[in-house]
Amino acid sequence: MPEPTKKTVKEAQKAVSPDPAIAEPKPEEPKEAPPAPTGSSASDTSGTVSDGSATEGLLESHQPDTRQDLTGLFTEKPQSGEVNVGENITFVARVCGESLLKKPTVKWFKGKWMDLASKSGKHLQLKEHYDRTFSIQVYTFEMHIIAAKANFAGAYRCEVSSRDKFDSCNFDLVVHGNKNNYITDAGEDSGELDFSALLKKRAVHVSTEPEVDVWEILQKAPPSAYEKIAFQYGITDLRGMLKRLKKMKKEEKKSAAFLRKLDPAYQVEKGHKIKLQIEVANPDAEVKWLKNGQEIHPTGRYIFESVGNKRFLTINNCTLADDAAYTCMIGDEKTVTELFVKEPPVLIVRNLEDQMVMKGERVEFECEVSEEGAQIKWEKDGVELTRDESFKYRFKKDGCKHVLIINDVTKEDCGHYRVKTNGGQSLAELMVQEKQLEVYQNIADLTVKAKDQAVFKCEVSDENVKGIWYKNGVEVKPDARTHITHIGRIHKLTIDEVKPEDEGDYTFVPEGYAFNLSAKLNFLDPPKIHLDCMGRTAESTILVVAGNKLRLDVPITGDPAPTVVWTKGEKVLTDSDGRVHVESTKGHCIFTIEGAERQDEGVYSVIVRNPAGEDTADINVKVVDVPDPPEAPRILSVGEDSCIVQWDSPLFDGGQPVIGYVLERKKRKSYRWMRLNFDPYKETTYEAKRMIEGVAYEMRVYAVNTIGMSRPSAASQPFVPVAPTSEPTGLCVDDISDTTISLKWRAPERIGSAELEGYGVEYCKEGSDEWIPAFSGLTERTTVIVHDLPTGEKMQFRVRAYNMAGPSLPATLQQAVTIREIMQRPKIWLPRNLRQTLIKKVGEMINLVIPFQGKPRPQVTWTKNDEPLDPKQVSIRNSDTDTILFIRRSERKDSGKYEVQVQIENVEDRASVNIQIVDLPGPPQNLKVIDVWGFNVALEWKPPKDNGNCDITGYTIQKADKKTMEWYNVYEQYRRTNCVVSDLIMGNEYVFRVYAMNMVGLSPEPCLSKDSAYIQKTGDFIAGYNATLSCSVRGIPKVSTFIYACSAILENKSLNCKIKKITVKGIVHIKIKMSFQTRKTQTQIKIFLMKFKSFLTLHRKQRNYHVQGPET
Repeated sequence: MPEPTKKTVKEAQKAVSPDPAIAEPKPEEPKEAPPAPTGSSASDTSGTVSDGSATEGLLESHQPDTRQDLTGLFTEKPQSGEVNVGENITFVARVCGESLLKKPTVKWFKGKWMDLASKSGKHLQLKEHYDRTFSIQVYTFEMHIIAAKANFAGAYRCEVSSRDKFDSCNFDLVVHGNKNNYITDAGEDSGELDFSALLKKRAVHVSTEPEVDVWEILQKAPPSAYEKIAFQYGITDLRGMLKRLKKMKKEEKKSAAFLRKLDPAYQVEKGHKIKLQIEVANPDAEVKWLKNGQEIHPTGRYIFESVGNKRFLTINNCTLADDAAYTCMIGDEKTVTELFVKEPPVLIVRNLEDQMVMKGERVEFECEVSEEGAQIKWEKDGVELTRDESFKYRFKKDGCKHVLIINDVTKEDCGHYRVKTNGGQSLAELMVQEKQLEVYQNIADLTVKAKDQAVFKCEVSDENVKGIWYKNGVEVKPDARTHITHIGRIHKLTIDEVKPEDEGDYTFVPEGYAFNLSAKLNFLDPPKIHLDCMGRTAESTILVVAGNKLRLDVPITGDPAPTVVWTKGEKVLTDSDGRVHVESTKGHCIFTIEGAERQDEGVYSVIVRNPAGEDTADINVKVVDVPDPPEAPRILSVGEDSCIVQWDSPLFDGGQPVIGYVLERKKRKSYRWMRLNFDPYKETTYEAKRMIEGVAYEMRVYAVNTIGMSRPSAASQPFVPVAPTSEPTGLCVDDISDTTISLKWRAPERIGSAELEGYGVEYCKEGSDEWIPAFSGLTERTTVIVHDLPTGEKMQFRVRAYNMAGPSLPATLQQAVTIREIMQRPKIWLPRNLRQTLIKKVGEMINLVIPFQGKPRPQVTWTKNDEPLDPKQVSIRNSDTDTILFIRRSERKDSGKYEVQVQIENVEDRASVNIQIVDLPGPPQNLKVIDVWGFNVALEWKPPKDNGNCDITGYTIQKADKKTMEWYNVYEQYRRTNCVVSDLIMGNEYVFRVYAMNMVGLSPEPCLSKDSAYIQKTGDFIAGYNATLSCSVRGIPKVSTFIYACSAILENKSLNCKIKKITVKGIVHIKIKMSFQTRKTQTQIKIFLMKFKSFLTLHRKQRNYHVQGPET
């Protein structure tokens, strides 16, 4: 069915303008707007309601905990809201961008399919922004509804997607303050949210009945209004209600038994409960309750209560069966009432649909209501439809579905059809066409350049049919450049000297027919970039702060819309680049980088192209940022309550000059930093004061430029504002030589609360005041060796302790020391592991470290088996305190006794080390099969000639079947030189091999048995009976003759040898004869192969036995 927007003007006016009878409700049928709900049914959504002008009219929206069930992409979901007509409301959705590589895509929908991005305008605005001020990156998306209308109400949906991730959230909007939901002419608001208003002209009324008394309405109403009241309030038994109403009008006589009687009538909603109450004169009187004359007994639904003089009948969960007359009796006196159970209003669940058909066709209007068996009314143009004698209208019911069927429709059947229930109504339009207009030539799309002529032409089947031309939905009027012609069946629209404003959609609508012909006029315009900041100069540079969104919105023109390409250098930038988002809209090309970084700085080029040409522009972008943090500050010195701190400028100033620094300090065990200066401090050295003595502090520095303050530097080394320590104690000489001296001391008695940084050692010649540092820096040890001292000189030494406050008082030797060597007897300290034989494998490294003592430095000598060592094989390295023997790859010949000697003049000391180099053993010798019996074989061999320079620890014996030659272990780590192999398989032939084993491992090669062991296979037969021997033979060419050889068996040519009345036993030999001819000599060659042996054993009392030979 064509869209209504493409009808003729007259038909469009007719379709949009509601019928007067439809647009205005009748006075006797008041329809009240539903009461404003107190909360929304939305669960885990959160909507922000805002009003740009007056917010006092907004209704409160339900605010659940927005943090629950947030397992998708949303960190905050839009929440259902309510608003009055003409006011504003905002829905907010937030998405966490911490785990997303690029900006997520968000779409807003109304209903199931209408994308609201195309509806942005006066009443709808979609906004988004990116916030990096927090530790978690958050994208915020907002939908602003401005001056809400009643048709904006409905279900909405927000969808967010990012690559392979997706999440959605549903929410509702309720608009209050408009009683009627009729659709009117869209006019200037044609781009609003109610897109369905452009397609359908129906009105759906859903109303809630006021709390009224049906009995009272029937009593006051004239008889002519009974039918209408029954339909409105769902009364199915109208006659019964009137009879009961007639009884109620009779006045009951006064009774002495009742102080208060039942009211004449009650009404209750279906499913609710009602309580009937009376008061009796005698508190002890017994009452009976009757329903339509039948006594009621207490049940779960009927509850009797007695409180003083009051008697109650409670009916729970009322149904239609409870609609009856109820009587309360005390003796012969009684009081009667009527109870009306009111059903809920019937709602229309599925509305009627507009239809357009051809004359003579059948039409079905179908709707669906909320209750089965509900009473409905069908109307045409405000007149109720009934079954007539011509059966023009037929009504069909199927559960909740109701269908109006119209047979053989005519032009008179056109109009608005309405279905009514007591809870709502729905309207649809029926349009009937007399005949179908054929299109011989449709109008085609045109693409023209400036000042060209555009001609739209179409041809229809009827010469008399007129039509109207539209441009973008507006009727085209002839003028000096525009000409409209109609010649026969051909309709033309000619536009001379085409201009850019002539571009658009052109439609031809035949009068009297509900379809149209459409085409598009495309105007070719060369692309052009309209930008003021083009170029690479400093004046045209665009500055962006790092972390913010870089958005380049470039105005462009061109028709057709040009394609846009963004580049940086030689690289083409696309949406697949993570943070980059490229978007083209009408008249603009937008380039966005989320969270600009330093590497985004540079020259960006935008290129626009269309078939009419191309244009290029360069944009220089500079990314400025806060400076890098300075390096960790250094504490130069400390006092009792102060310190001097120094730092270096940051390596990167963020693109803007550093204007100063901000310093902070904190106690080491605290988390709170205290700022020392509020104005930027321009120097890089600062004296911090007002600190507590004995408390450890840390310092850090911020760099500041015009963009902001950098991240803090790393904290300085902890320091304590304290005085220096006391002097070290117990300074003495530990050792001395011709050029060195060894000193030792103890830590100071008073160190203080600051940590000790180390010790400094100084010396000077006796009689001099010039103290020379013994080494650069400090040492943490309490022993030190001072080198390069002049021999024979008298020297004085002192030690000072250092902490953050500086050096302590010195500790000095009591007298000067003469630098001269002291004689010490040589002594070798042989390690415990070398006091026994050292065993190494061939190829392993040998590294012997033997410490010794002696002063002056002793002379070291090594020998092997009382002979000098070979320097090509053995390396010797000596020091003042030890000697090292090193062999990189040991060999068997390296075994032996090594002796080391240290000697000073005529005093010496010796020590010896035994080294044994071991290797894999050789193979065993002379492996023999000694005996074979049953399934057993006895083996014997001799030990290997080479035991690998260590004892043989055992042997590994293996067996293999000669058919497969797969080896299996029989014994491992077997210590003897003979063994018995058991559990062999009958009929198999075995070979054996033996490996020798020592502490290094198995011998590389085994010893293989020269002869094999065959496990005999025996056959048992009964003397005097037949026996059969068979075997399987394969050969090429085919085997022709088999010869069985035994003392009593003849030649046989088959594979089975049958022996009649066997009387002998022994070994059967089979010869296989093969013959073949060569192609040249035609000579027969006969080959006899010995392939099979079998033993025959003769028994007396057994049956025949069949022997199957092995396949060979």
